Amino acid sequence: MGDHFKVKMQSINDYENRPKADNPVKIQDLTLRDGHESLFASRGRTEDMIPIAEMMDEVGFWGVEVWGGATFDTMHRLLNEDPWQRLRTLKRYFKKTPFSMLLRGQNVVGYRNYGDDVAQAFVEKAAENGMDIFRTFDALNDFRNFETVVAAIKDCGKHFQGCICYSLTEPRMGGDVYNLDYYLDKAKDLEKMQADSICIKDTAGLMAPYDAFELIKALKENTDIPIHLHSHFTSGMAPMTHLKAVEAGVDVIDTCMSSYAYRTSHPAVEPLVMSLIGTSRDTGFDMKKLAEINVVLEKEVLPKYKHLLDDSKVSIIDINALLHQIPGGMLSNLVNQLREMDALDRMDEVFAKLPRVRRDLGQIPLVTPTSQIVGTQTVNNVLFDDDDEDYKMITAQVKDLCYGLYGKTAVPISSKLQKKALKGYERGTKPITCRPGEVLEPELEKAKKELKGLTSDLEDIILYALYPVTGKKFLMYKYGKETPPDSLKARTLEDVKKTDEILAKAKAGTLVEKSSKDAPAKGKHTRTFNVFIEDEYFEVSVDELGGQPIITYAQPPVAPAAPAIPPQALAAQRVAALPALRPAPSAAKPSLLKSPEAAPSSKPTAAEGIPLIAPMPGMILSYIKEVGDSVEKGDSVVVLEAMKMENSLPAPASGTIKSTNYKSGDSVSKNDVLCIIG
Repeated sequence: MGDHFKVKMQSINDYENRPKADNPVKIQDLTLRDGHESLFASRGRTEDMIPIAEMMDEVGFWGVEVWGGATFDTMHRLLNEDPWQRLRTLKRYFKKTPFSMLLRGQNVVGYRNYGDDVAQAFVEKAAENGMDIFRTFDALNDFRNFETVVAAIKDCGKHFQGCICYSLTEPRMGGDVYNLDYYLDKAKDLEKMQADSICIKDTAGLMAPYDAFELIKALKENTDIPIHLHSHFTSGMAPMTHLKAVEAGVDVIDTCMSSYAYRTSHPAVEPLVMSLIGTSRDTGFDMKKLAEINVVLEKEVLPKYKHLLDDSKVSIIDINALLHQIPGGMLSNLVNQLREMDALDRMDEVFAKLPRVRRDLGQIPLVTPTSQIVGTQTVNNVLFDDDDEDYKMITAQVKDLCYGLYGKTAVPISSKLQKKALKGYERGTKPITCRPGEVLEPELEKAKKELKGLTSDLEDIILYALYPVTGKKFLMYKYGKETPPDSLKARTLEDVKKTDEILAKAKAGTLVEKSSKDAPAKGKHTRTFNVFIEDEYFEVSVDELGGQPIITYAQPPVAPAAPAIPPQALAAQRVAALPALRPAPSAAKPSLLKSPEAAPSSKPTAAEGIPLIAPMPGMILSYIKEVGDSVEKGDSVVVLEAMKMENSLPAPASGTIKSTNYKSGDSVSKNDVLCIIG
């Protein structure tokens, strides 16, 4: 152990009065962004951050990450919250600690590269609302996608933290792509861009402790820029990786409060603080203050979100992450998509095919949005490919990647796949080699025109430009043009208490009191039915009072696409769906009765003909063809979003569009009839 770890105190029991360390490790807290994003699918609400905000401001964090990443999307889409307002609100409580956000370069906080005008305006508005540190990354590590946002960050006088996305082609750092030279070259590129700090962003928790030591040590020897380490806990290695990074001289480390740590989140701050007490890298943090924050989180906040925690597994680590290299958020998306398509049993096929898809797409790092691009395409390949054809259903984002709209990949994309993806591609069949932003048209003026009469606020316009479908729906709620559904309302502690009480009664067998009346005699019209609920079977007799029963069937309304529901949380959500209680905000009510797999939706249509069936659950983005339009077999008719990726669905036959059954923004289930061709 080096000199910087020399113990300075006679006993750690006097830690409250310990001297300041010579070179304290700085800590950035991720609880209010990546913590709840990793554990609770970004469902954390602003009202539940306020109780601990002032307490966290007193800890002495180098920064607190409160914004960006998936939160901007989730807030307006699933929580009915204005993302810009969260930033302004929290800034009133944090007086001393700098704010940090995750910015996806030219992707901004979306899933594609946006026009330069959108990227620049976003940064300027974020800075205006209180953002201090812009943690900027590109999924392909193509730093040309930094140029527009970095210029804006610098113009605003803010901190530009350049990220290098950490990835592997071997079990440990090395190989022919992601080796030490690769990371050092990227660091030199960031130095030329005048980065204020450099972050190694290990989204999947793949960094081994001794690789961290070698990498951090080399970076410290080759640059004077502060080095920041971000490593998820998923594989279980991150706490050991942190310690080796500290030994190597890392400047800043990311952690979460223990209540929001571990699993697919990050290591907890408290064990690290205790581990470094008495060394020259002592954080100087007061453990009592940290403990007080956790009390509030445990008692006042976490009970509202426990139904979202995936506790279906006993282990809090996933060693398979070291094999498939899939980040936790991406893995939950894959599980959810396969479950909704009744194909969860095919997950092993997804794991087997994913490395090939990643290789075909240029061995890209698995980080948002490329993790979704690779994951969704792999699911499509597993479900729709056959012996005669590979890549039968290619997402719009894969086509964009093959064209170069995301940037330059680590190794060349498969020429065979690239040729197929770009066949009939609207921008052309020859991939670009320039900076993607150079071929993207400005988008703000178009967004302003489309929102005319609803809003002229630039923050609203930026949100709409990033998310045209869900953004428009949110703005309709915001300005009172539509009423938001109850499913978007916050869950209260009173709701939690009622749910727990009902669950306790259910477990005790006292949820439904047995009638004290004697059962009447069966009538002559009594009929017996077999009822199947999941794996259970019941025989039920039905006696219609006043005559013979008439059995009818009504198609249930289409429910919003639901995120993955852990088995132990499913019962709680079913109870929460009772009329007396407010429903949980995270998901649609699950149906107990499953319709036959082969049967398409029986939604009434205005015409008879050949139906275009939804091959997967998702959200309608747009109809390319409208009623009355002529189509040829194979023409794109409707764009369906699944796992945040776009799929253009082809016409099953030639003819004329006779009817369309949904509109933009509607959620659909697998086998729903999207339109009729006659």
